[in-house]
Amino acid sequence: MKFRIFILFFALAVGFSYGQEVTSKADNYFYSYAYDDAIIEYNKQMQQGKFITNNQLLNLADSYFQTGEYNKASKLYLDINKNDTIMSAHRFNKMLQSLAKISEQERVKAFLKSKSNSLESELVQNAEFNYLLFDKKETESAGFFIFTLTGNSEFSDFSPAFHDDKLLFSSGRKNKSKRIYGPSGESYLDIYEADIEKGGNIGNVSVYKGVPDSPFHKSTPFYSSTTGGTYYVLSNAKGKNLAFDEKGKNALAIGMAYEGGLFRFLLKDLSTSFYYPFYDDENERLYFAANFEDSYGGTDLYYVVTNNGQVMSEPINMGPRINTPGNEIAPFVYDNSLFFSSDVFYGVGGMDVYRSNIQPDNTFSIPVNLGEGINSKYDEFGFVIRPGEGHELMGYFSSNRPGGKGNDDIYGFKVAAKPGPRTLIFKGKVVKPQYDEPIAGVEVKVLDNNGGLLSQMFTKEDGTYQVEIPYTDIVSMEMIKDGYSTFRETYNPKELEELQKAPLQVQLASLSDIVKEKEGKKVLNNVNNFFFETGKSNVNIAMTAELDKVVDAIKKFPELRISIETHTDSKGGSSSNKRISEKRSQAIKAYLLSNGVSSENITKAVGYGEEKIINNCTNGVYCLDFLHKQNLRTLFVIDNYDAISQ
Repeated sequence: MKFRIFILFFALAVGFSYGQEVTSKADNYFYSYAYDDAIIEYNKQMQQGKFITNNQLLNLADSYFQTGEYNKASKLYLDINKNDTIMSAHRFNKMLQSLAKISEQERVKAFLKSKSNSLESELVQNAEFNYLLFDKKETESAGFFIFTLTGNSEFSDFSPAFHDDKLLFSSGRKNKSKRIYGPSGESYLDIYEADIEKGGNIGNVSVYKGVPDSPFHKSTPFYSSTTGGTYYVLSNAKGKNLAFDEKGKNALAIGMAYEGGLFRFLLKDLSTSFYYPFYDDENERLYFAANFEDSYGGTDLYYVVTNNGQVMSEPINMGPRINTPGNEIAPFVYDNSLFFSSDVFYGVGGMDVYRSNIQPDNTFSIPVNLGEGINSKYDEFGFVIRPGEGHELMGYFSSNRPGGKGNDDIYGFKVAAKPGPRTLIFKGKVVKPQYDEPIAGVEVKVLDNNGGLLSQMFTKEDGTYQVEIPYTDIVSMEMIKDGYSTFRETYNPKELEELQKAPLQVQLASLSDIVKEKEGKKVLNNVNNFFFETGKSNVNIAMTAELDKVVDAIKKFPELRISIETHTDSKGGSSSNKRISEKRSQAIKAYLLSNGVSSENITKAVGYGEEKIINNCTNGVYCLDFLHKQNLRTLFVIDNYDAISQ
């Protein structure tokens, strides 16, 4: 079933339209989910020349969208978006979805690019990354073996969850203890259990007795062996009657039923519905879906911190890396990865299953679409997985794809490894060497083995960066900012594996940190003075440590252009001093070139001999040896300092 019908299961028509702008017969049809009738009435309203508001035009666009008339829907969305700022983030997602549905994928990408400055940066990155995966066919090799369960009914069966050797799930199948829920034509939802048979099929389906009975909705269960309780969604009720807020709305709460029979509400608000609870035993977090005011679009994923089953925090939105202008539902954590479903515009179809890796700092990687191995142009949600027989993994999910028994059916799957394309994450912080001061605006590039650009970004105000790419064996990372040193490193598969375990902090030195004024020139200040043996011009071992500092400086600042200047004292003849000085400069140049410095980095290598004595120890003047030694020096002059220090 479409997501609109899925949510419809959880809301009473009597209260769902309250607070909406109802000014016509067409509006009444729209807010009662009678989209075909709403289309007829809205068009009749326009043909009769009656005024129609932008809100009503958006309702008409939504009606076309819900009935599969994506050409008409996209035209209306685009017109309204062009002429008015009334378009919400959720409608923006529908606009791009409708364009994608009519094979206007390139137009979607162009629209996304043109609006990138006004959209969440995470949304743009997520979209570009998933488009890249689709272009590279990375999502087509998931290796799923999918099978239909014989235990499905002609009604809606969805939201599977493991309970030891049994499977819990939600269903709208007829039940003597349940009344018919008007909007769906099926019974109020109930929770069922079934035996998981060898091979993954299910049998012996019966009503689950682990939660208190109710004539209203009970659904989307999750059982935790750690807490010994079942988390599930239920209608707010007072005894045998539904409970409504002051606007006449009935919503859904999340409750927990312990194995001993104790029940308590965990999340309850008469005006807000909560969906799809999942309890993470390791982190003691209760994940769920809801639509609060801080939503990024439709239904977002949230979590609360718990302690011994008690909710200890306000609901925390999982942020724009996970949540989008679309709807996000059905969170499930397995092997340090978050699986969930979303109908965001860059997916395969309606609701698709995504996987996001949970990082060591509890942030999330870019969610990747599991691909057409499990997703289709219809809705897939309620994904769960665990180890199966042998070395394989097995699990279940819900879908309304053709060929099932009911509106929704539960499907089983087997897969050799944790599903989803492999990715690489490069994240960390760029700082100055002293005091770890962050550097903003550093360009971070990730390159392939041939130097081709795979991805790029700029560090944030706090110096942090995060870049993600599809997996590749050999990757280089480059960090550049004018006036700072350059970081370049190439990683092999083993090094890449280590890099995924912890953030990488990179230090970039400022050019001013390695430069000083000397003799009226800008010279490298990280090089200590060194001395050739008397009368010789060969580079000795004692000198290499200082010359290696020059190599390192040019490696960090590859745009440097330097002149090598050597000087002697006034001892000996002027011509011989000039000659030995020139040989020394050439020897230094040769050493630098042999150790990776490009000839483009060396403007000239000149020997001045005794032409530029810096004290009074000229020819014929008596000086102590330490004064003569002051004139024995080598300078590495930066010729383009003004150009590169901006």
